[in-house]
Amino acid sequence: MKKIISLIILILTFYFAYQYRENIINFYNEHFVPIEDKITKLEKNKYYRDINYAYLKNVNNFIPHNSDDILNIYFTIVNSGMNEFTFYCPKDYENCINDVNDIANNQNTISSINNFVHPYNSFKTLKTEVESTGKITVIIEKVYDEDSIVILNYKVDDILSKEITTNMDQKEKVKKLHDYIINNTTYDKERSDKKNINYKSDNAYGVLIENYGLCGGYTDAMMLFLEKLNIQNYKISTENHIWNYVKIDNKWLHLDLTWDDPITKDNRDILDYSYFLIDDDRLLELEKEEHNYDKNIYKK
Repeated sequence: MKKIISLIILILTFYFAYQYRENIINFYNEHFVPIEDKITKLEKNKYYRDINYAYLKNVNNFIPHNSDDILNIYFTIVNSGMNEFTFYCPKDYENCINDVNDIANNQNTISSINNFVHPYNSFKTLKTEVESTGKITVIIEKVYDEDSIVILNYKVDDILSKEITTNMDQKEKVKKLHDYIINNTTYDKERSDKKNINYKSDNAYGVLIENYGLCGGYTDAMMLFLEKLNIQNYKISTENHIWNYVKIDNKWLHLDLTWDDPITKDNRDILDYSYFLIDDDRLLELEKEEHNYDKNIYKK
């Protein structure tokens, strides 16, 4: 019995010693380690887009001082392709944790980041862990896994080699790819009507590999081609729709493949050009409800 009691005392002694050590380390890290040394080192993958926008900008400083800084930190993390990143709220930014929570819990704000990054770096879920010490950890689950990326890259390169020639100008290239995607994709009405989910139609894999798409799939597929062709672009989304925004001949123009691949009552395949590289006025002249986007986010 004495041996058991002695063993228990020894175990408890080690346990409390370990806890004390951990508390000392945590206290030291919190009060004596500079905040810059605690921030995760940013690592950029090959799909990082070295582009700044009016709404979002890449940053090198991960110590925020206002809500714009926080949003730009989130953008930079997603754009880099990292799966997890930790930064800290400085003590002199008293409202920092509240601002982090406001941004992290605003689905419209967070989801808009995906429109400005390469599709392969876009996220399916983004989780934010907030500690009272000011430690902020962002955990990302991406839309595309590594196997899908390999398959898609091979497919994109194959299509480009067959459809695009060097004598084409940018508009001709975009038109050729617009036509290819629409001619080889069926709108996934079953999934749209929430009756069935058999395909990855909400992303480029569904469009280019399975040949079924929703607006997210059409848009991602086109963006993969635009990125390969070094044509400036990003995506625009509203509550129920998403499409491409493309810079051609120094003009930003709308490109909506989903609406150029309309569903017909007799199930005929139609290739339309109503939403092919049009300006703002023409876009809203054609359709105002699903294309009425936030111009404070999506600026030229």
